[in-house]
Amino acid sequence: MKAVRFHEYGDPSVLRYEDVEQPVPGTGQVRIRVAATSFNPVDGNIRGGFMQGPIPVQLPHTPGIDVAGTVDAVGEGVDGIAVGDDVIGFLPMDGNGAAAQYVLAPAEALTPAPKSVPLADAAALPIVGLTAYQALFDHAKLTAGQRVLINGAGGAVGGYAVQLAKNAGAHVIATAGPRSNEAVKSAGADEVVDHTTTGVTAAVTEPVDVVLNLAPVTPDELA
Repeated sequence: MKAVRFHEYGDPSVLRYEDVEQPVPGTGQVRIRVAATSFNPVDGNIRGGFMQGPIPVQLPHTPGIDVAGTVDAVGEGVDGIAVGDDVIGFLPMDGNGAAAQYVLAPAEALTPAPKSVPLADAAALPIVGLTAYQALFDHAKLTAGQRVLINGAGGAVGGYAVQLAKNAGAHVIATAGPRSNEAVKSAGADEVVDHTTTGVTAAVTEPVDVVLNLAPVTPDELA
């Protein structure tokens, strides 16, 4: 099969498109025929060698932590996932990624792919969606009825954060520029502040319970 790999750390020029052996799923693993992966900042930092401490990878390494695709083979001990299922997932960060025709994944890292978007597009969901969820609920403990300010709601993580917060019953205040204003409104924001014309602290006059900061802001404004 074909895969994109790097044999040494560096800029994008270290990437190689080459033939590799097709992997075989072990116990608890499935093999996915990849429809798409995505590129996130962490992928670039791993390739550049800046994450060797927290995320050690074995060279040569195939990048691509997000995956969307179709289950092609199932290892022993896997329940609830079958050959032919369309899935998405967040792959182990220190393992080979999905910039390949096929990739192995732990069964527990996968979930059914959404049916409302093309399968390849769904590869843009796992990292940013999980980041938004973890920030709002694992760390901030957001609950229904609370007021949350999402600064930088027009970005990928921010867009999911607006939807998740609104779905949880929170009152969502979002900052966005003119380009993303309508998208943020349609995602469910109760209030949208145009950060290109209005300062965040000037616009948000009532206290909020949670701030999710995803955009540059001065320390005094953040405080």
